[in-house]
Amino acid sequence: MLSRTLKQLGKTLGFRLALWYSALFILSSTILFGVAFYLVSATFRSYDHQILQAKINEYTQIERADGIPALAARVRFEEDHNLESGIFIRLSDAHNRTIVSITPRHWRPSEASLLEGIAGPASGEQWETTVPRERGDALVLIGRRLSDGSILQAAKRPELRGKLLESFARIFAGILAPVGLIGIAGGWLLSLRALRPIRDLIGTVHSIAGGRMDARVPSRNAGDELDELVRLFNAMLSRIESLINGMREALDNVAHDLRTPITRLRNVIETALQSKAGAAELREALMDTAEEAERINSALGTLMDISEAEKGIMELNWEEADLAALIRQVVELYQLAAEDKGVTLAASLPGELRVRVDSNRIRQVVANLTDNAVKFTPGGGRVEIAATAAADGAKITVADDGMGIPEKELPRIFERLFRGEKSRSHRGLGLGLSIVQAVVRAHHGTVEVHRRPGRGSTFEVFLPNPAGPPPVPASPGEPRRRATLER
Repeated sequence: MLSRTLKQLGKTLGFRLALWYSALFILSSTILFGVAFYLVSATFRSYDHQILQAKINEYTQIERADGIPALAARVRFEEDHNLESGIFIRLSDAHNRTIVSITPRHWRPSEASLLEGIAGPASGEQWETTVPRERGDALVLIGRRLSDGSILQAAKRPELRGKLLESFARIFAGILAPVGLIGIAGGWLLSLRALRPIRDLIGTVHSIAGGRMDARVPSRNAGDELDELVRLFNAMLSRIESLINGMREALDNVAHDLRTPITRLRNVIETALQSKAGAAELREALMDTAEEAERINSALGTLMDISEAEKGIMELNWEEADLAALIRQVVELYQLAAEDKGVTLAASLPGELRVRVDSNRIRQVVANLTDNAVKFTPGGGRVEIAATAAADGAKITVADDGMGIPEKELPRIFERLFRGEKSRSHRGLGLGLSIVQAVVRAHHGTVEVHRRPGRGSTFEVFLPNPAGPPPVPASPGEPRRRATLER
């Protein structure tokens, strides 16, 4: 059980991060100790060398000023001082015969004899060398040939240096264990803190997998990369939840609005089968069936048109047409429906406005906008349709003075199958504005809606390149819709 737990722990990212952190911490501490040890050792060696060099220079000046006898006397005079300092001093003649020698008390006789056998080069004033010993660090020796050929030697054992360095090493070895424990504990705590957003993310994903679509990753507001990841992930979850809710709502709308024609189809068929109607009655039943089937087919065809436009593959029959005449046809078509509702339908159009478009598709755009305007304008209201030429295109405007579009619905009015609160009481699938946006996009144009609180809505459609060559179709996913709110 314990081995399995340890094995699972070893696979976790937090454990690996803590292990790497502690290993890096211990390694860096060891490297720092090695550098410090080397610097301290080099400082001690330099200090010993300076002491010996100073002693050699002092005695050389005495020899040059007063001669060998005076130098020998000076060495004997400073014997106690040199013994206390642990400095070996030897003065010999040109044949390396000892004139005077001072050996520290803690030196072994073999070490002094070893130095006495080193006469140095026959020429040259000074030399430096290290003399290895049986135990411990090597001896540091500085020798100099004096003016008459005599030999002056000064040496020092690195005992004090070695003791200090050994103490330094023992201190480091003593603190290495707690440093390692601190490194492991610190690495574990840091990994827990650093990976907390990841664990929150995993917990949120588990909650979503369990069916909680409202679950979100808590944000620490740290402003770092992980906090940015949390923010983006939550935004993605909100978008996914919105899309899922939209799909559910769309499916509900489709099921609700298609149920009526399908139910009528079934009722007509069942009535025709159960009755003993004659040929005229059966023909009327077939006509009703065909009408309902056409309504369903039209809705499905509209959905396919929107999908083709969004993918950039909608086929258009380009031709040069009079946009003003095309709009007049639509106005005449909806004039009777507007009069029945008590709505004034007016058009402000130029004598002629030549454009290169798919006439049937643009007629569909104007018809859908006009239908919506008349449908949601109360009796006594007014709907105005206008078309104007611009420097680089033509603009169609459909304005009404109804209650307008609710602010919260404004960003979604061009979505497929979306139906606002006011439109639920009217028959339809919520595809009118979607097909408008799709057709305008296929013409490489734009459609905008301006909401005026309490004063209705205005839709503006811009079609580029009037009377010019066919525009390049919009690429898939290219944005061609904007919605703005006028205050």
